[in-house]
Amino acid sequence: MDLHSLLFEPPGITIFGMKIYAYALIIVSGMLAAFFVISLLFKRRNMSPDLFLTYFVIALPIAIVTTRLFYCITDGLPISQWFSFESIRQGGLSIVGGIIGGAASVVAISYFKKVNFFRAGDCIVVGLLLAQSIGRWGNFANQEVYGGLVTNPSLQFFPIAVYIEKQEAWHYAFFFYESMVTLTAAILMFINAWFNTKKPNGINTACYFIVYGLTRSIMEPLRDQSFILGNGIPWSLVFSILMFVAGVALLVTLLILNVKKEGKVIGSLNGDPYGITKFIGDTKEEKAYFNSINAMCSIYPENFEEKPIEGKKKKEESPTDEKTDEKTEDEQ
Repeated sequence: MDLHSLLFEPPGITIFGMKIYAYALIIVSGMLAAFFVISLLFKRRNMSPDLFLTYFVIALPIAIVTTRLFYCITDGLPISQWFSFESIRQGGLSIVGGIIGGAASVVAISYFKKVNFFRAGDCIVVGLLLAQSIGRWGNFANQEVYGGLVTNPSLQFFPIAVYIEKQEAWHYAFFFYESMVTLTAAILMFINAWFNTKKPNGINTACYFIVYGLTRSIMEPLRDQSFILGNGIPWSLVFSILMFVAGVALLVTLLILNVKKEGKVIGSLNGDPYGITKFIGDTKEEKAYFNSINAMCSIYPENFEEKPIEGKKKKEESPTDEKTDEKTEDEQ
């Protein structure tokens, strides 16, 4: 490998003659971490982890496609290159497109499954923020998503700035700033989803759009011009502002409606204060059993029963059955 490749080729590993870029490995790691966290929150908030598997299997491929489509459309890429192997290998994804496609598919699945969209969304956005935080380190590996030039030598150090080899200069480390903001938001929203079980559902969902929309609205105009999508219109900035506005409007609406319906901003004065009382399974036949994670098991333990252990049950029943049979024969 020559010096040019070492400096300018994205890092990765080669398996069976094909190079797998570090960017892809980091993105997949973020997806796996998100899957674990969201499954855990589904269980905590009285929903079946199998239900999230349904969301994951359907929504993830759609989000990946729309992530690519948004980039191709807003960057003016020829249609012939949208999904060509070589073009995809060269990169080109937009998180905004993935959010649009993912949100639309989650809404559709929730409708057909008869699930409260906001109840599921409050868990999903936590994993989404975590995946985005991890994924930004893929941009570090590819040396992209950076800000303007840093000319002050006293600021030319990480994490304030990052050295870009192809530019041979220091730039503001926007990938790191965004990674830390989304990680912090993910932690705070996880805590809220874990401990705050009261109505209304949707607070995390609204806060996601506020946090991410505001973060991108601030950073998009300051990014290096080569990474700003759009032919005359900065589409990522436009959609980021729309996300922020929609998040604020949603949060205010949810709280106002809860006051009108339940008599309180959070919780309820008129009835059950919890927004997750009803168990939601992946199928109508799926039943909730008592466990230490589900928040409702400690609040309403009488609504849950211990899950039977099949092997133990059969073992306990077997000697009894044999004894009963022998007794019957003696009596005869």
